[in-house]
Amino acid sequence: MSIKETVEECSAILDNILNDTSVPRNIRRAADDVKGILSNQEESISFRAATSLNILNKITNDPNMPLHTRTLVWNLASQLEMIAVGE
Repeated sequence: MSIKETVEECSAILDNILNDTSVPRNIRRAADDVKGILSNQEESISFRAATSLNILNKITNDPNMPLHTRTLVWNLASQLEMIAVGE
């Protein structure tokens, strides 16, 4: 899978989180921030991925996050880690 395809898949996961009303507002806000960072073409993809991972790591341990959303966030983080390390 190419980096562009991976970013598109990450964007789809973020859209899923953003449109889920069972997800707390702070987590949806973080997902929106990550989506904005990933779409910023002025920075390198590895920088965008690392910055996004930083935000996701902050919300991962939120006790209010639904389990299905936590799974999506972990999947998203895994894909972003592959981009950040350049695999």
